[in-house]
Amino acid sequence: MLQLYNTLTRQKEVFTPITPGVVKMYVCGPTVYNYIHIGNGRSAVAFDTIRRYLEFSGYRVEYVSNFTDVDDKMIKAANAEGITVGELAERYIKAFNEDTAALNVLPATSHPRATEYIDQIIAFVSQLIDNGYAYESAGDVYYRARKFAKYGQLSGQSIDNLEVGASEHITDEEVDKKEDPLDFALWKAAKPDEISWDSPWGAGRPGWHIECSVMSTDQLGPTFDIHAGGQDLQFPHHENEIAQSEAATGQKFVNYWLHNGFVTVGDDNEKMSKSLGNFVTVHDLIQQEDPAVIRFFMASTHYRRPVQFTEANLVEARRQVERLQTTYRNLSYRMQDATSGPDGDVQAYLATARANFTAAMDDDFNVANALAVIYDLVKYANQYIEQAGVQREPIVAMQVMLKKLVAIFGVELTDQAPVTDEDAQIKALIAERDAARANKDFARSDAIRDQLKAQGIILEDTPQGTRYRKES
Repeated sequence: MLQLYNTLTRQKEVFTPITPGVVKMYVCGPTVYNYIHIGNGRSAVAFDTIRRYLEFSGYRVEYVSNFTDVDDKMIKAANAEGITVGELAERYIKAFNEDTAALNVLPATSHPRATEYIDQIIAFVSQLIDNGYAYESAGDVYYRARKFAKYGQLSGQSIDNLEVGASEHITDEEVDKKEDPLDFALWKAAKPDEISWDSPWGAGRPGWHIECSVMSTDQLGPTFDIHAGGQDLQFPHHENEIAQSEAATGQKFVNYWLHNGFVTVGDDNEKMSKSLGNFVTVHDLIQQEDPAVIRFFMASTHYRRPVQFTEANLVEARRQVERLQTTYRNLSYRMQDATSGPDGDVQAYLATARANFTAAMDDDFNVANALAVIYDLVKYANQYIEQAGVQREPIVAMQVMLKKLVAIFGVELTDQAPVTDEDAQIKALIAERDAARANKDFARSDAIRDQLKAQGIILEDTPQGTRYRKES
């Protein structure tokens, strides 16, 4: 029975979708003014992993993730380059798709863009004005936060504390426009030479929060199952989404709120962010490291916990990915002399392993316990294929399960590694060594083994022939 930790209630709850067998899920996407850093990538990976497990569990997932393609940062970046906001958006949406594809993040069912929803946003804001929750002021439209009785519930903050915080960050111009420091913008009046659209309140553009309310409810309905995003979006973004959505529709907005932890850097575990200048982009990192390793590095930590970005943690992720891949290929290699027939012990082991894996992931996606099941399966599989005689059916069954479970973490296991020039040279040396051994030229055989070992290549002599692997 799947249980999720709901940020709104601060407890684990049994997951019951609105429509049996279907999960409607909205994940806040990037503001596309630059390449995403690995903190942004962590959110994409965390919720893609959750999506994959939901699909593994038999659900059909309607997965919506938006692009914010107009806001202050985009206007500033486009002006600095002398291009349009639309041109900037196209560039970085393309980059986002390429970078997340490299991390094996599945494409969303739908990727709505804010600029495609201007008419719906204007209608939504008009509805809030009609309902008494919003007001126009000098071309801007603001939401009356204090009027929404549950404001602050998601972030667990009192209205008084929120008011103090808002008062410290509001400009004199905003003080003159707002009825209350807590009120937030739904529509912003256009400044000279700024991208804008006509509206009942004059030329302008939407506020950030209203965009997600409109896109999510249009795509998934006034109430949907899961809304997800980074912890930094909990307030004010998600808090404001709840307030404006429920005030407009009169219905509960979202049943389960999920928030992922940050990526941290340095000894003091400082949050990675563009504003702090301590970020590494996914675009750059995938040029330096196997994307499967980066994916596993981020997916192998529980989604609500922070991920510490260090070279040591990347090295450990690389070691585990190689271990998983090697085991899968060892199983394939041993198939060549396997005989036909079942093995009841293996069948019983795999049934228990699957049950233990499911129990772990059903507990708010406890990846640490789920990976413990996978690592135990790796050990069991390696012990099985070291036997003198093995059967084909249990080998296939172990491969199938290992591939399915590891795929939930976004790592695809394959029978063969891509062949490189280095591989061809290694195979040529192995063939020469095999010939030397056949001729009892053990000095030459040992010299080749030592030559390859110095290059980090470990040879394994098995009854099925000589194999090699790269030293971890």
